[in-house]
Amino acid sequence: MPRTKEETLAWLRRISGELATVTLKRLEDTLPWYVEMPPGRRSAVGLVAQAGISSFISWYEDPQSTPWIAADVFGAAPRELLRSVSLQQTLQLIRVVVEVVEERVADKGEHLREGILLYSREIAFASADVYARAAEARGLWDARLEALVVDSILSGEADDELPSRIAALGWHGHGEVAVLVGTTPPQLDVDQLRRTARHLSADVLIGVQGSRLVLVIGRAEVRETDDENGGSTQPLSFMEIARQLETGFGAGHLVLGHPVPTLVEASRSARAALAGFAVARSWRHAPRPVQADELLPERALAGDPLARTTLIEKVYRPLHAHSAELVNTLWCYLDNGRSLEATARELFVHPNTVRYRLKRVSDVIGWDATGARESLILQSALILGSIAEPEQTKRRR
Repeated sequence: MPRTKEETLAWLRRISGELATVTLKRLEDTLPWYVEMPPGRRSAVGLVAQAGISSFISWYEDPQSTPWIAADVFGAAPRELLRSVSLQQTLQLIRVVVEVVEERVADKGEHLREGILLYSREIAFASADVYARAAEARGLWDARLEALVVDSILSGEADDELPSRIAALGWHGHGEVAVLVGTTPPQLDVDQLRRTARHLSADVLIGVQGSRLVLVIGRAEVRETDDENGGSTQPLSFMEIARQLETGFGAGHLVLGHPVPTLVEASRSARAALAGFAVARSWRHAPRPVQADELLPERALAGDPLARTTLIEKVYRPLHAHSAELVNTLWCYLDNGRSLEATARELFVHPNTVRYRLKRVSDVIGWDATGARESLILQSALILGSIAEPEQTKRRR
């Protein structure tokens, strides 16, 4: 004889314990990941399965209770279970529970079987919603943490917690780091920037500060592979990576800071990049991207102490320590409008001698005085070095 709904509900409540026991046994037999779980988490998964059965009975009694399904089923589970059980595993768990219940009620009427199918659909959507909300919350938390890390790097206010925050973000970079500063595009595609960086075997931290977009770039682990000549591939330079990422920035200047050994020290590269970005418009034909050290004269004129120190330490002092003759030749060459003949006449030497000395200058400091842009850098270094020299002499005395 067909049962009434009240009789069916009473019967379901009587066998709920039996269903839970059979479900747990089926989980052990069919799901390897369930067996490998620690006892505490396995118990939590069992609670979810039992809650699913109890919730079905309540739903069958009142199908209008659909909005509370997620709270009924997943409320019994500890929050860390979401991080240890994937959405795919949750769906496998639901499938096992539904199969056990379907087998037990197979001969109890179509109305009950239809109810199980409807409920399994609702519980699947509810579980997907739980995981989607968790992923969204995780994404928002990661975005806030990433913004905090980038702000700490830009301000230079790194504390003892910075390494742990970087590790929490899943930073894959290793070794040297450089900071790239440009303008924020009207439609910023953060995911595209990250995909491009991964394709280049790099990792990035992204920070948006109004109209300014900041990328902290690090090289990810690169697998050594053999090229056609039998050698191993070399990682891309930061300038090459910056050129590939250039399309993700808005119109305007793009400045790359100098590399630093580790991410914790990235504030030095950030200071150089920010200072260069602030004065990049003063170089009419600045390339995109441009290295911050190519803007040393403009940065020094704008009052950047790092630029002044860099010019003195990288140009003036190495030349002065190597040979006063090279310093004098460079002064004369620049003062005479980069004319070899005029410089040779002033120094009473042959023009080839001037050429030789200028080549020595390039070998010592790495900048070529015969180039228009590099001659400006060198002249600025000589001026700043000569201004600072008397003060240093007084200190030595």
